[in-house]
Amino acid sequence: MQNLPLAYLAAAVLACLFCSAFFAGTETAIMSLNRYRLRHLARAGHRAAILAERLLKRPDRLIGLMRLGDTLADLVASSLVTLIALRLSHQDWVAGAAMFGLALVILVFSEVGPKTLAVLYPEKLAFPAVFIYLPLLKLTAPLLWVINFMANGMLRLAGVRLDDVPLRSMSSEELRGVVMEAGALIPKRHQRMLLSILDLEKITVEDIMVPRSEINGIDLSHDWDEVLMQLRSSQHTRLPVYEGDIENILGFVHARQVLHIIAQENADKQGLRENLAEPYFVPEGTSLQRQLLNFQKSQQRIGLVVDEYGDIQGLVTLEDILEEIVGEFTSDPATQQKDVYKESEESFLVNGSANVRALNRSMHLKLPTDGPKTLNGLILEFLETIPQPGTSFKLAGYSLDVVQTTGNAVKTVRLHLPGGAAPDAAPKRTRKTKS
Repeated sequence: MQNLPLAYLAAAVLACLFCSAFFAGTETAIMSLNRYRLRHLARAGHRAAILAERLLKRPDRLIGLMRLGDTLADLVASSLVTLIALRLSHQDWVAGAAMFGLALVILVFSEVGPKTLAVLYPEKLAFPAVFIYLPLLKLTAPLLWVINFMANGMLRLAGVRLDDVPLRSMSSEELRGVVMEAGALIPKRHQRMLLSILDLEKITVEDIMVPRSEINGIDLSHDWDEVLMQLRSSQHTRLPVYEGDIENILGFVHARQVLHIIAQENADKQGLRENLAEPYFVPEGTSLQRQLLNFQKSQQRIGLVVDEYGDIQGLVTLEDILEEIVGEFTSDPATQQKDVYKESEESFLVNGSANVRALNRSMHLKLPTDGPKTLNGLILEFLETIPQPGTSFKLAGYSLDVVQTTGNAVKTVRLHLPGGAAPDAAPKRTRKTKS
């Protein structure tokens, strides 16, 4: 070593710095790889992704190899720099200055620089590196086994076992963040749909149901001629059939059965009863995600929402749940009625029975949704009394004027948007009175 030319020693130092930069940069690159994208590429047959996924299954071995290579490269470089300094000058301060300079070079060119580059372009550095690490792992297997045995033994003493570490999975909130940050990779409409799917587990059937007071059905306690007229004029595909009161529900009749019944000359109530489908009931606290699966499993499209006492609270359909994901898509004539009427750019007349969540979605509002489901319920909870017409107040930052009330509810409200922040388009009806 003493007889080697200084040029050879300097070249060896540069080689050691390059190796140090390689191990430091590729360590950061491989550990920064997106595991979900890596899994996707591996399933698609990407050779480097398959090898990278294989390496990451045993991170202790991979990290041991990286640290071993980086440490050896730095130690050899420091020894060679000391030797060069002593060859040039026998004074101790020269060797110290050389070591200080080497530390600075290692910090900048073998640590910070490569690691920064690896964070910016992890795949470009990680994928070529895996073809180098695989043979290195085989060559250094005995030494790595000893290193990992000692390191894992120390972890066991601290109560940590590699086998007990759970697989890292993405939470719904993390997935929501990924979707929102996708930018131009996912169209805005598709982003809204994906976010709506994630929201299904937070929304219950009670939030979207048609209230009991707005359910349109067939009352068999009426005259047969009146029942026939209602069957002929109904715009709905399925209708609940009851006797006297919705609580005495008999079942649901489909439009196909209705046509068959009307076509018979001797049609009567008994014939209608024989063509009814069994009623399907849904607990009011059921999430939309669960109910969507329940509809699919039971092959149902419509259900009656009941509370803990079994009393009917409303009606929910498969279409209602799908519209929570894709938005309004129905051509039902009933949707021509409106819950919101535009007076000016800043003022809207809103029915008290309007659903709060639907108002927020159609008018881009931020009314609270963790309490009452309708605007009337929200107002009554806030004021703790039934207001008189002309009452004005502020709710969640919005100015509201009570325009019309009935004996026990607010019927119409004037809503003022702050700063004239009108919706993008005239709002559609926010809740269907379908059944």
